[in-house]
Amino acid sequence: MVMHPGLLASPMACPLEQALAVIVATFHKYSGKEGDKYKLSKQELKELLMKELPSFSSQTNEASLQKLMGHLDSNSDSEVDFQEYVTFLACMAMMCNDFFQDCPDKMPRRK
Repeated sequence: MVMHPGLLASPMACPLEQALAVIVATFHKYSGKEGDKYKLSKQELKELLMKELPSFSSQTNEASLQKLMGHLDSNSDSEVDFQEYVTFLACMAMMCNDFFQDCPDKMPRRK
């Protein structure tokens, strides 16, 4: 299956397609500010977390960021590539799913 990136960003795209486009765009918004443009350094990851996941990162100190980086960096190159990044987001999505299964009254509803 081949997807044209412009189709994902179109206003006619379905919500899941839009979410995929945001995931990709967010990674590239922060990657490559220093070092490899296709990977997130520890500082780039920290900036992404602070700005894009503020409720998660408000509980993140330097030690926990270092631990997270160690867990995400599966190939031990001191950077987070796109596959490692989406693995992290998949884990976050699973945690959200578990939370909402336990607290169905807090489940976000579509309008």
